[in-house]
Amino acid sequence: MSAADEVLDVVDREDRVLGQARRGEVYARGLIHRCVFVLARDAQERIFVHRRTASKLVFPSHYDMFVGGVLGAGESYGEAALREAGEELGVRGLPQPAPLFKFLYEGPGGSWWSSVYEVRCELPVAPQVSEVDWHTFLTREELDRRVGDGEWDWVPDGLEAYRRLRAYRLPPVD
Repeated sequence: MSAADEVLDVVDREDRVLGQARRGEVYARGLIHRCVFVLARDAQERIFVHRRTASKLVFPSHYDMFVGGVLGAGESYGEAALREAGEELGVRGLPQPAPLFKFLYEGPGGSWWSSVYEVRCELPVAPQVSEVDWHTFLTREELDRRVGDGEWDWVPDGLEAYRRLRAYRLPPVD
């Protein structure tokens, strides 16, 4: 089965399930669905960063600071976070990612409920070649510099999630 044939839950603006549709139809019609973003840190607190493969349905060959993806029909956010992180990092025995926050992404590519997680990955990674063209671990300072310099094309939903994560972690000073 191709990625476009995967069945997803279609949800409303309140994240209530309305029905199901194939991924290709969901993207073509701009239907709201569900997605997880998992920030993976290594033992030195560096963040896993990668470039997506050119064959991805959404944002091919773009950089991302999260692993993750869409939820299958009936799948919970937590189940998807663990599954996607394990698949994309190419590891087994990963701890359950910790949930941080959720938001409705609306921007380039469509709209989807996005649940953001974090996980420590101290295992050697072997990223899934069908998902990841290149990868490294960057310090937060290095990642912030890369985000700010405009040289890399970042996935817009991941960039939005990262901006929200920074605000979540570093609340404004009164």
